[in-house]
Amino acid sequence: MKITLCFGLALALFALNGAAKADFVYVLNSTDPSIVKIDSRTGQEVRRIEGLREVHHLVLAPGGRELLIADSVGNEILFVEPSTGNVLRRERISNPYHLDFSPDGRLLVIASLRRGQVDIYDAEGPRLLERLRVGNKPSHIAFSPDSRFAYVTMQGDGTVIEIDLQTRRILWQAPVGPEPAGIIWHRDRLIVGVMGRDHFAVLNPATQQVEGTIRVGRGAHTIFLSPDGKTLWATSRVQSRIAEIDPTSLEVRRIHEVPGGPDCIAFAPDGAVWATLRWAGRIARLDPASGDVSTLRVGRSPHGIFVQPRAAQ
Repeated sequence: MKITLCFGLALALFALNGAAKADFVYVLNSTDPSIVKIDSRTGQEVRRIEGLREVHHLVLAPGGRELLIADSVGNEILFVEPSTGNVLRRERISNPYHLDFSPDGRLLVIASLRRGQVDIYDAEGPRLLERLRVGNKPSHIAFSPDSRFAYVTMQGDGTVIEIDLQTRRILWQAPVGPEPAGIIWHRDRLIVGVMGRDHFAVLNPATQQVEGTIRVGRGAHTIFLSPDGKTLWATSRVQSRIAEIDPTSLEVRRIHEVPGGPDCIAFAPDGAVWATLRWAGRIARLDPASGDVSTLRVGRSPHGIFVQPRAAQ
């Protein structure tokens, strides 16, 4: 793997060989704070949204017409048009840290890291349906495919909780290890990043037992399934790695050393993997075929990232 900091040169080479895609990359700089929109062909910033307090995560609304960006300290969500970057509206929301829509698109669930609460909203509006006081540092959210249950990592408690979205009650709480962060539902299991260790825990929600671990490096943080379903991509912030994991065997295929503290990941139509480098103030573009990595300076402590294909405009 080759890492280059000359992002402009790398993009020029991609363009020459026809591999470049004219996408927009949205990056949330959590301590600038700002949201920047970058042209992936040139690496140039084409839009900046400021006047924020602290932005961390974002999610595309069902239908793709709005991008929801959570300003946790500002206590609001920005609704942004993905193709233009225009702010359509702002809604007052209590300390939104991580947020996601249920698979059926009916509910918006928000984890409040600082206030120890999980809020369940009707996605239309949004309109608050229930506020649950859940414990110490609710961090990231996943769902069962049928939208019946939400799973939230409790970073301060070292556990995962299951919430029944019909009764809006906590059903169980299971230990997984210190400082759990990212979580996904994958083939009837929950895969959880254990930031205080070097692995992801494989949790069986039926038994609430950890059945295995996937070692990727210290500060195991978040995990995402590629759009083609052929690879799980996982980050370790402390050891600065991005790991390729087989989705069937859960074995690590390859480790990419990417200095700067890889955090969140987004996927481009050309197959590239984009990641925020939390400690370096940069974003990275990883070519899975070659393993080459190029980086681009953005703002301080970049966290959430999203790729909007220009062809979708």
